[in-house]
Amino acid sequence: MTGIPETVGFAVMTVSDTRDAATDKTGPWLREQITAEGHAVIDHAIIPDDITAIQTTMKRWIAHPDIHAIIATGGTGLTGRDVTPEALRPLFDKEMDGFAAVFHQVSFRSVGVSTIQSRAVAGISGGTYLFAIPGSSGGCKDAWNHVLRDEFDRTHRPCNLVELIPRLTE
Repeated sequence: MTGIPETVGFAVMTVSDTRDAATDKTGPWLREQITAEGHAVIDHAIIPDDITAIQTTMKRWIAHPDIHAIIATGGTGLTGRDVTPEALRPLFDKEMDGFAAVFHQVSFRSVGVSTIQSRAVAGISGGTYLFAIPGSSGGCKDAWNHVLRDEFDRTHRPCNLVELIPRLTE
């Protein structure tokens, strides 16, 4: 199929009121993993737990022609400040319910029933994949290593997310 990108472009958002460039661990780890798989990190940012701030950056990245997927790490918990799912869901053209289901299966193996404390979500907006994953190192690693890495591998079978990129806006 034509139009499948040679390199998948990502943006990585750390959502936190308390982390900065010196203390953020999941954002740099994700960027390292993404580039190690041969993808490109087009942009990254640390954004406070604020729906408007999250959506403003998301909308800019969704409009960027070289960004095919955005991963937001953090803000998926149950506290009052955790608002990443609330920020992303209004942007979705389609929600990817299967992502949360698979993430929770993987997470259950790591943390048991404590996986219920995560509100990991994913969807598509303007032809761009959006993922909200936990900000904990373990949750972030579970999401990348056991779900996203394979789905962004163009050789993964029976299918993968890369081959769908040109068709997301049909």
